[in-house]
Amino acid sequence: MPRSEGTAPQMLALAKVVARLRAEVEDLEAGAATAAVLERAKGVLMARQGLPADEAYELLQRRAEDHRRTLTEECLLTLGGAGWPPVRAADGRRNAPAGTVFRTGGYAPGGASGAGRSALPDRLAKALAATSGPAEVAELLRTALNEPAGVDAVMIYTRDPAGSLELAGHAGIDGATAQQWSHLPPLGSLAVLEALTRRRPVWVEAPDQASDGYLRIGAHPERWLSRAWIPAPGAPSTTAVGFFRREPGPFDHRTRDLLLRVVRLCGGALGAPPAVRPVPAEEDVTTVQQIFDVLSGPAVLLTPVRAADGSVEDFRIDAATAESVDVAGRKGKELVGRTVLETYPTVAGSPLWDGYLDALATGTVYEGLPFTYEEVAAGVPRHSVFSVRASRVRDRLVASWARLDTSDLEARRLADLQRLGNLGWASWNLTTDTITWSDQVYTVFRRDPALGPIPLEELPRHVLPDDLPGLGRAVQRLLEDGAGMDQPFRITTRDGVRHLRIVAEAGHDTDGTPVEVHGFVQDVTTQRDIEIALRESERANLVQRGMLRAERSLAARLQETLLPIPEQSLELAGLCVDVAYLPADAGVNVGGDWYSAIPLPDGCALFVVGDVAGHGLAAVGTMAQLRFTAKGMAVTGSALPDVLGRLNALLLHTAAEPSGAATATMVMARYQPEGHRLSWVRAGHLPPLLIRDGRAQFLPQPEGNLLGAAAEVAYGQEVIGLLPGDHLLFYTDGLVEDPGVDIEEGLAALAATAARLVREGRADTLARTLAAGRTPHRDDICVLDVHLPPEP
Repeated sequence: MPRSEGTAPQMLALAKVVARLRAEVEDLEAGAATAAVLERAKGVLMARQGLPADEAYELLQRRAEDHRRTLTEECLLTLGGAGWPPVRAADGRRNAPAGTVFRTGGYAPGGASGAGRSALPDRLAKALAATSGPAEVAELLRTALNEPAGVDAVMIYTRDPAGSLELAGHAGIDGATAQQWSHLPPLGSLAVLEALTRRRPVWVEAPDQASDGYLRIGAHPERWLSRAWIPAPGAPSTTAVGFFRREPGPFDHRTRDLLLRVVRLCGGALGAPPAVRPVPAEEDVTTVQQIFDVLSGPAVLLTPVRAADGSVEDFRIDAATAESVDVAGRKGKELVGRTVLETYPTVAGSPLWDGYLDALATGTVYEGLPFTYEEVAAGVPRHSVFSVRASRVRDRLVASWARLDTSDLEARRLADLQRLGNLGWASWNLTTDTITWSDQVYTVFRRDPALGPIPLEELPRHVLPDDLPGLGRAVQRLLEDGAGMDQPFRITTRDGVRHLRIVAEAGHDTDGTPVEVHGFVQDVTTQRDIEIALRESERANLVQRGMLRAERSLAARLQETLLPIPEQSLELAGLCVDVAYLPADAGVNVGGDWYSAIPLPDGCALFVVGDVAGHGLAAVGTMAQLRFTAKGMAVTGSALPDVLGRLNALLLHTAAEPSGAATATMVMARYQPEGHRLSWVRAGHLPPLLIRDGRAQFLPQPEGNLLGAAAEVAYGQEVIGLLPGDHLLFYTDGLVEDPGVDIEEGLAALAATAARLVREGRADTLARTLAAGRTPHRDDICVLDVHLPPEP
């Protein structure tokens, strides 16, 4: 029972309610005699399995012999309902389920057999068959179990559709005690209610309520030192049998086995809930009820119930609207005749209760502030927020309320979460072999909800054979060791193979026996498809990277073979030449920058710097073509403009080949020692930079488009005379280009830097110094510094 500031008035009010409530139990149908029990059991088998009468009788006899039971006992078990939590054997081990874990009956034993489970006496089974109601069943159980199990009293409760508990039979309890505890509201502190709600036995073995929190039904806690509440078989179970002992301490496993089997035998004779008691209606109450019948929203008419001294000890509900509901789920006219403290037990002593009393006494309308109420429905605490109004009408109260909590919103959010996460919750009741799915699980399994959940024995037909052993082992560990499971598996649906994931845990009874499995199932097909695509993409990337590395390695070796030494100083035709070549810092491809600085047969010198568009083997191949073709034509004496024209034709011809079109820029110069004359041409290349007398300027550019762009192109030629001390720079765009920076800014920076280095006397390695100053660089860099030394 919840312990709070309102506990004392709540308990006081509850004691008054319990002491005041009338017995409302109708006797259950009289138990059949042995012959009638046999006929009913045969009828059950005939309906369930489609057997003729003689085969049903033979099946009952065969089961009784196989399990060492009498025929009457077997009939009672058949009528009592299938399924019960597995019980422990005499050695304390749980009976292992036979066959596969996916078998429907794999979680519930077929009957009471095997070592350590002694058969019930035949006389008890026959006597149960002849009982005529719960009262006789209670007396029979107390008499039969007094010596072997130490049972001194028996109480049998049934739960009505509204959730209240009615005393249907008792033995060993005096009449006053039975009257006092004849009707119980659904409080979470009741062990009998927990047994019915959770469908498992509850063993109350502590000496007092303070030890375990259970309210001691039947009073006399000093007399009944240990108790057991066991639900009778059924789905859902509505009847529980309570066994009371004077003996203190826990029930041993043999006693538990015996009590469990006895209640199973009683299942066929117990279980019908009592009818709701009628409440006489006065004329004015009838009128109010007629008005309530057309109103929306929750509202009730309350009549004060007064004690002998005239004080109000409760309010009786005499009329209710259809939308009125209490903590047990009773609605509308189901509330009529019940009291406030019966429908909302923890209201006693609260500000709401004081507001009711004040409104009744003064006639002032009570309008309470929103407050949080702790409901205890089916043993589960739940908090809701209410706003209540109450007004006096003659000597009664009309109360209405609004529920302000967000339960509906939370339900929608939960549904959205399941839909967005493509998952749904599911639970398996192992005692009744029933399965419950949320709507989203049907979507995950691509299953029509009209077909219901997939039974466990049918599940292997949907799971791929390769995944079935792993799923079976995970389920086995869950049921035997209690280990939670997080298992992927695949199923076949009308849409093809789906990848699923199940995350579940088991709920156990007090013996540690699994009675329920709950968790969620998620469709992870999309994630798996993405993972597979990523793996394929990664594999393709690895292959592509390997190919690129091989291509770069080959291109680098070709480039090293084709190009002269990257950094060197030469003397050609009286000129000092400083050369620098730096490949790009980043990237896996080799560029097409190149240069030539060679003597010619007539004593002149040839200088060429080129840049092929693109990277890799194709660029290196085009560079080789241009370098060697230009060198060959220049050696044979061809004019520089003619050389560019034929190189342009060569690249245009290459465009028709499978390797595709190629373009390039180039600057070419011929130096004649006599007169220090330098003739030069360009094909879309950046202009040479002349440093003279400490000042730098770019040479005027002759006409000339880049190579391989157009067929009809004219190439012009310019001539310049070099003076002693001059430096002339030929370079590729990697020396001046930066991302996001205008090329003109890069050229201006190059001119300023080159002039400064010459003025500072650092001109001997001008090309290498300029190239090194561009670290890091994104493109290849090629620089030639042609220097005419001063005269002696």
